[in-house]
Amino acid sequence: MNDPMDYVKLGSTGLDVSRLCLGCMTYGDPRRGNHAWTLDEAASRPFIRRALELGINFFDTANVYSDGSSEEIVGRALKDFARRDEIVLATKVFNRMHPGPNGMGLSRKAILAEIDHSLRRLGTDYVDLYQIHRWDPHTPVEETMEALHDVVKAGKARYLGASSMWAWQFAKAQHVAERHGWTRFVTMQNHYNLLYREEEREMMPLCRDLGVGVIPWSPLARGRLTRAWDESTERLRTDAFGKTLYAVPDADRRVVEAVGAVAAARGVPRAQVALAWMLGKPFVTAPIVGASRPQHLEDAVAALSLGLADEEVAELERHYVPHAVAGHA
Repeated sequence: MNDPMDYVKLGSTGLDVSRLCLGCMTYGDPRRGNHAWTLDEAASRPFIRRALELGINFFDTANVYSDGSSEEIVGRALKDFARRDEIVLATKVFNRMHPGPNGMGLSRKAILAEIDHSLRRLGTDYVDLYQIHRWDPHTPVEETMEALHDVVKAGKARYLGASSMWAWQFAKAQHVAERHGWTRFVTMQNHYNLLYREEEREMMPLCRDLGVGVIPWSPLARGRLTRAWDESTERLRTDAFGKTLYAVPDADRRVVEAVGAVAAARGVPRAQVALAWMLGKPFVTAPIVGASRPQHLEDAVAALSLGLADEEVAELERHYVPHAVAGHA
């Protein structure tokens, strides 16, 4: 028997979500978009089914993942394997979806068009969480927040979320929404893991103060925390974006080695240690975990019950040095 899944409220909402969210960037047609390492539909479906069996009810994708094919694959699988009312389904808007003017961004035109495209690909009438993938410096935030509010009022989204940005931008968006009586963001999906902790300076305290749920992306640093520093994978070799995120080799290596030492002493895989560290942070609601091998899901669930001692946490954290901000753009 598997350990039972834990469920928590999503930020200050009444919505119950599993303590883990399955990130679905891994699932998409490798011939579409920029991720040649993705799993096609036949290979993806067993992971989505297994996540449901383990009690995961929270699934995160985006319109841009594999040129929309991630939404298509995830939508079909969830329709076959689960009741819609049991699922918390999240997607995102911002990145370029077609060439030419208005093919990306957070204008009213883009948001209202892209939510309909996402719903069509997902095969559903609504998403539970509609997130802005990044900040749009070329659109007034008032226009963005009103358009998102209208998406909620039209019944096409239940809640709104944001992703990586500066804390002042997030605070400004929340203030604009509150001032006008529009729907505010209830989640922040930001870049956070043992190799990148810059969000602890401003964004995490802001989210705690506002009652915003934190659902970090890349909790395992795109796999770097799950293996020895010198080991490589096909994704590591071909992941152009990932190569821009971790750029302090000496310090990062020491953190990875500390993860390996704690994992060896505990007799568990490194992934469990890295996730257990994150799950121990009081400001984290549900890390967004990816899974391209069966063990990835099993390790993620096992991390829920792997409490780390204070001295283990100190050992994992003591090698960290400040990093340049990464992930906002």
